[in-house]
Amino acid sequence: MSPAVGFQDATAIAGIAQTAFSKHLEPTEAELACTVIVDACADAGIDPSEINALCSYTMEATEEVDIVRNIGCGEITFFSQVGYGGGAGCGVVGQAAMAVATGQAEVAVAWRSRKRGSGPRPWTSTSVQLRVPGAWTRPFGMLRPVDEIAMLTRRYMHEYGATRDHLANVAMAVRKHANMNPAAIMHDKPMSREDYMASRWVSEPLCLFDNCLETDGALACVIVSAERARDLRHPPVYVHAFAQGLPPEHQTMVNFFNDDPLTGPAWACARRLWANSAFGPEDVNVAQIYDAFSPLILLSLEGYGFCKRGEAGPMTENGNLEWEKGSLPVNTAGGGLSEAYVHGFNLINEGVRQMRGTSTAQVDGAETCLVTSGEGVPTSALLLRR
Repeated sequence: MSPAVGFQDATAIAGIAQTAFSKHLEPTEAELACTVIVDACADAGIDPSEINALCSYTMEATEEVDIVRNIGCGEITFFSQVGYGGGAGCGVVGQAAMAVATGQAEVAVAWRSRKRGSGPRPWTSTSVQLRVPGAWTRPFGMLRPVDEIAMLTRRYMHEYGATRDHLANVAMAVRKHANMNPAAIMHDKPMSREDYMASRWVSEPLCLFDNCLETDGALACVIVSAERARDLRHPPVYVHAFAQGLPPEHQTMVNFFNDDPLTGPAWACARRLWANSAFGPEDVNVAQIYDAFSPLILLSLEGYGFCKRGEAGPMTENGNLEWEKGSLPVNTAGGGLSEAYVHGFNLINEGVRQMRGTSTAQVDGAETCLVTSGEGVPTSALLLRR
């Protein structure tokens, strides 16, 4: 693979913002989006009228024309949307960075506004249920994303001997980080191993605490050139590398038909990401790994090269994913499992805080951060550095 050397550190995230996270917020998704974009611009010290690139998810309910009209943007010269839900977070930031790096825009904004805590569940729709490949699985009882990931988890446990204790290690680590973060929904809710083991099944072998939260909230970040970022309010957080990944013959969320269903999109994304980077997984100080479900962290640890096949379970032992204690602290604000689930965008903002040195679980001396989007769906990843 040829590296994207010209892209490395050419842009930086200069501003971030988020709303409160809650089971129910009164404002509409459009109101939340406008508020958080304006706040991210204020964090960067940039007027919204300077925005000329907009990047969001295909599942985003807000549209570019509404954002532009309501917050007073100027002329927009680049806009894009990325599909596949949780796989899109790093993708929208990466595309915004590419727009700036290639001269299509000078100030780009990426965002996600979502009212899933108080809104409808998409898998209750018959049209969603019967789309291929769901037509081959959902009529037979595999109705929800958790059911689909439970199948992959069972396969992983069978092949490599991973246990529920390993899943508990993941859930407990991110909960400890959320307990340190006043913005996290689970800030004041400690969890023991006994609590985890006693929780109800949702889709065996996944219990309640293996599942992400359902959250209302919105987040945004502002991307500018590295040169301009050095003159703004905060130390630049450079977008060092970016990649997206979709392997051959993949079936979204039900990758049960390949010879090796456990080598999902993270593996394809990782190959491109490391080819685009000047450093490797051994140089990453902290990671924000997409965690709609706890086993996705295990699959991603292997896919992105932090351990060998079958070694992610043991890697979770002895607090190895925890702040201060572990060799690779993961999801230091609580992630989707314990901070909020806004399709993974909160992982990006936490990565920025780690590089700024302002996280509530700040990793001492952290210079590099990996941020990933959803495993199991066409995905994306970012390497951030200070």
